[in-house]
Amino acid sequence: MAQLNITLSQEEILLLMSQDREGAFKKLLQESLNQIMQAESAEQLKAQPYERSSDRVDSRNGSYTRELTTRIGTITLTVPRHRNVPFKTLVFDNYSTSEAALITTMAEMVVNGVATRKVGKVMEDLCGRNFSKSTVSETCKELDKDVERFRNRLLTEEYPFVTVDATYFSVREDHKVIKKALFIAYAVNSQGKRDILGFASYPSETKETWKDFFQWLKNKGLSGVKMFVSDAHDGIRYGISQVFPFVPWQRCQHHFLKNIVQKVPLKYQKGLSSELTEMFNSKTVEEARRIKDEIINDYRDIAEEAMNCLDEGFEFSMTVMVLPEKLRKQFRTSNHIERLNYELKRRSKAIGIFPNEASMLRLMGAVLMEYNELIQSRKHLVFYQTTYAQLMACSKKLEKLAEEHRGIMVA
Repeated sequence: MAQLNITLSQEEILLLMSQDREGAFKKLLQESLNQIMQAESAEQLKAQPYERSSDRVDSRNGSYTRELTTRIGTITLTVPRHRNVPFKTLVFDNYSTSEAALITTMAEMVVNGVATRKVGKVMEDLCGRNFSKSTVSETCKELDKDVERFRNRLLTEEYPFVTVDATYFSVREDHKVIKKALFIAYAVNSQGKRDILGFASYPSETKETWKDFFQWLKNKGLSGVKMFVSDAHDGIRYGISQVFPFVPWQRCQHHFLKNIVQKVPLKYQKGLSSELTEMFNSKTVEEARRIKDEIINDYRDIAEEAMNCLDEGFEFSMTVMVLPEKLRKQFRTSNHIERLNYELKRRSKAIGIFPNEASMLRLMGAVLMEYNELIQSRKHLVFYQTTYAQLMACSKKLEKLAEEHRGIMVA
């Protein structure tokens, strides 16, 4: 990667900041992106401006201007031209994917008559200009293609760990505002890298909608799954048992702890939470069972409902104990997908109510695409191949556990 030198002096920055703070940020962003494109141009040509080099593969041919809409307004960039092979840049694609989704979704709200003054103000702040109906329509179509391509891509790798969850958004439908559930599958592949496998919108979480979602993932090529992680929604458990009957389910320990503690009188909650955490941190499932039995004996008289919850859900919350010890903390909760849901909610706050289901999928899909690019670019792996080999050695135990889970559910 070529080194960037942003040609903006300290005096210029201080002057801009003192006179026009918003303009200062626009100027800094504009200069930075222009320098990035100059660096990309030099890399593609294998030569700096005016440099004579035997490695040079093409020559510069002037430039042209192009506008880029950002959160801090519209900036004008200077895009290099090459004489023979067209100049390529990641600036516009990487920077504007989710921004375009946000802008076009809010513009669509205005066009369809569901906007408020607040939405109009946000639209103006983000765009810095208005969009015609035809422009919005064409932009939406182009974005829809990218989102659908990402959503429906075939899964060609194996994914031993898959976490699923649903989060809700307000959508206008038939002149009413309703809640739509966005189902998401977030996984780790056999190489130890995280990946968003897919997402889909449903009217609600039911056994049939979750079964349909799991079947859709399987049709896309989802394979090699060793364990599913989620909260204890009945629809999720049913869908797994119907579509992936030989894969065990790990109940999120974080949600499980909260389910138990909230059924206990307030003065006992802190102590019980500490004891449950000790149980989850056990080295062996036998040790965890011993602590569980002690907790039930201690709290049965004061919180019978909570102890019944602990007793009934314990085995499902301990699936990770079959895994190599290095993997247990990574997959005993669904916290990583909760963080993803938080990011989706944060991005959707500017919208409030989506004008239709398509606009919800468009914006949330673009955010998921952006998030996936981020996690795919990380060098850190969730696990390495030595640990993966240990996981493969546990396959039979996991399949047997899945069979035991099915028996518990039937009973």
